[in-house]
Parts: sequence; structure tokens; C-alpha cells
Amino acid sequence: MIALSLAEIAEVVGGQTHDIPDPSVRVTGSVVRDSREVESGSLFVAFAGERVDGHDFAEAVVAAGAVAVLGSRPVGVPAIVVPDVQKALGALARHVVQRLGTTLVALTGSAGKTSTKDLIAQVLRRKAPTVFTPGSLNNEIGLPLTALTATEETKFLVLEMGARGIGHIRYLADLTPPKIGLVLNVGTAHIGEFGGREQIAQAKGELVEALPSESEGGAAILNADDPLVRAMASRTKAKVILFGESGEADVRAENVRLTDSGQPSFMLHTPSGCSDVTMRLYGEHHVSNALAAAAVAHELGMSVAEIATALSEAGSLSRWRMEVTERPDGVTIVNDAYNANPESMRAALRALAAMGRGRRTWAVLGKMAELGDEALAEHDAVGRLAVRLNVSKLVAVGDREASWLQLGAYNEGSWGEESVHVSDAQAAVDLLRSELRPGDVVLVKASRSVGLESVAAALLAGGTEGEVDAR
Repeated sequence: MIALSLAEIAEVVGGQTHDIPDPSVRVTGSVVRDSREVESGSLFVAFAGERVDGHDFAEAVVAAGAVAVLGSRPVGVPAIVVPDVQKALGALARHVVQRLGTTLVALTGSAGKTSTKDLIAQVLRRKAPTVFTPGSLNNEIGLPLTALTATEETKFLVLEMGARGIGHIRYLADLTPPKIGLVLNVGTAHIGEFGGREQIAQAKGELVEALPSESEGGAAILNADDPLVRAMASRTKAKVILFGESGEADVRAENVRLTDSGQPSFMLHTPSGCSDVTMRLYGEHHVSNALAAAAVAHELGMSVAEIATALSEAGSLSRWRMEVTERPDGVTIVNDAYNANPESMRAALRALAAMGRGRRTWAVLGKMAELGDEALAEHDAVGRLAVRLNVSKLVAVGDREASWLQLGAYNEGSWGEESVHVSDAQAAVDLLRSELRPGDVVLVKASRSVGLESVAAALLAGGTEGEVDAR
């Protein structure tokens, strides 16, 4: 973070200083909420959670080098005390972002946010210093903490914005006002909480409503292939840029194909020219993500040749998202277990089918959470798709939702041993260890709460015995 005195911070967040001998002392290190991340000059943000109260670590973080604690009560060490720590953190982030004048790019969507954010960051940092959301820290706490890592050298700040209801993105955009807003898609992720796709579209569109006008440099980058996203053009004063495979898209892909290993290749078209792209990532769904990143980069002045080179060399920066590892025996493990919704599940299955040409394929799948009344139909549809894509074997892991996955496969014609329902991750590992053969490709995917990354870890650990680490 840019160096601010404790007195300045107290004024920005509307707090009272306690046990601070010299308010002119500056925060010169990071702003953190995890006591293990404290460094010399840090500001420690103390949240009182259900299980852990950050205030209990006050003495330890100051001893480790923190300048002060931002909390909701005095703690006997230098502290800035506020009524609401979350709002204070947001106010600090807004102040820093406005003071820096960094070009802020925000993105949202039902699927692909993290992968696209990683692509944008890898492209833009070829042009200038870029700070971006680590992993999926895209909520009311993670977003301001990310913004506060920007410095005077930061040219671009790329922030992922998540939402679980109407008003969430409006709140985040107010904390860190974007110049460029990107909406990827409107799907069924969290549909049980929103109530329908129209409500999801309403929430995601709050991002483009928050953008400055075109005359002030605002740009809304919208998916031309998604009608609900494309319709958001009427909700913004910003310049509208369309991306997608549609012929009407300003940034589009032509001649899309997959390599023998399942990596997308296409001709990238922009208003300033075209260039070939062959990606290191796996799955055709990354074409849309790449086009979104290209549209952002083109708007920020990068040439099509620079963009194409960056996209072709970009890798996966976040764990457990189509993370491909080949074992010494030739078995390929695709760990996509960070999260799952119907759209990302279908994309992963299609990627598995492409990667597995001429090889046996395994889909180890679990529950997709927060689907509400759509849960049965969506799990059934995924099971059916696995059969239609000729996945060699579906392993459905878990309870009710897993049984629905297997039911869909059965109803689509998987009547033999092509699908199996197992109770838990350990049972899945035991099955796979006994049946995998060299050359097989295994996809592991479910919602984060299921923890199926433990299956991938166990299979990569080697050997034929041992239990899943369920930590």
C-alpha cells in the first residue's frame, strides 16, 4: 500500500486512535487480516469471526512488526478503532485507489471469472505493472485487501467481483470504482440464492451501471454470445465493446479448433488487425475467456500481436482450475475441483472428451451447490452429458446430488459399468487406484464444499495404498 500515517488512516475510516504514541507513524507494509502474513510496517485488520477473533492476535502482530491494528475495540497496543471493520477497510481501499489514479478493470460473471482475470493480468503486465485478485478473493473483504496491495508503480488494477445477491456488485464497484467493466456471462451459479437468471443478470449488470461515461473513458466489455449480457448495453453510459464468436463482435474468434491435446487454437480478430492464438490452457471454453481478455487489452492500447503472444504463453495462475498433471505411468489427472456450476461442469466435460481422444476418460464428479429448485434437473443433465460425450466412466461421489448425476447417466443409456456411485472421496480413490491404466485421463470436479481436490492429490501421490487427506 502507499505509505499513509496512522492519523491519515484514522481520518479516512472515521476511527479513533488508541495507544498510539505517534500518529505520524506510517504504514509502509501490507494490509492483512491473517496474522501469519504480517511484516514490518503492516496494518493488521482484526475481524471478529465465529471461530477466531482477530483482536486476540493484537499483541503478537505488533511484536511481529505491525504498526497498528484496525479493529472494533481497543486491544492494548496501537490501534484504530471503528464501529464496522469491514466498512472501514472498504473506505481505506477507496481512498487509496482514488489517490493512486490507477486504471481499474473489474470483471464479473457466472463462470470463468478467475480464469479470465488471470488471463487479463498476464496480458496487461506485459505492458505495465499490474496488480490483480489472487485466487477468488472477490468479496467485500478480499477485494479491498487486493486493492490495497497497489502502489505508486501500479498501472493496472484487475479486480474480480463476485455476487450472491442484488446490490453486492454495486457495493464493490463503489469501493473501487472501475474504468473498464467486463461481464462474461449469466449462468445458473448461485441460482438458488438469486431466484432466477433474470435476477442474476440484474445483479451482474450493476457493474456496467457503475462505469463512467464514454467521454470520461468508461468502457463496458460485454459477451456478444450471451443475450442477457449483450442486453446490458442499454444500462451503461460507457463505450460498449462486444466480444465473442458472433460476427457482430468487435473482438472475435474464427477458425476455432482444439489441438490433439485439447488446447484451443483460433484466429483472433480485433478492430486493429488479427493474429493466431494457440493456448496452453485446456478446453474450448477458454476461447471466450481469451477474447474477453483481448478486448480489455485492446481497449488499453496493446497491439493485436502483443495480445496474441501473451494469450498463447499464458498459463493457469490459480490452483485446482483445469490443473493438468501427467503421472510417470502416463495417467493424466485434471484437477478442476475448486468449484463447480452447470456451465463450468459442461465445459470441463467437453475438455475431458477432447483431451481423451483415443484414451479412456474418467469423470469424477460431485455436488454442484446453491442450485435451489434446479438442482435435480442440472445434476441429471450433467450425468446425461457425460454419456453423450462418450466419457468412459462416470464416478459420482457423495450423497443425493451424486445419485442424481448417476441417474442422468443411467437414463441416457449408461446401463452397464459406465457409471458408478460411491459414498465419498476415499471410495473414489480406492476405485480409481484399482482400475486406472496407463494413458487414462481423469477429471475431478465438484463444488468447493465437497473437497474433491483430495482425490486428485491422492492419485498424484502415487502408490496403491493410503487414505485421502481430508484436511
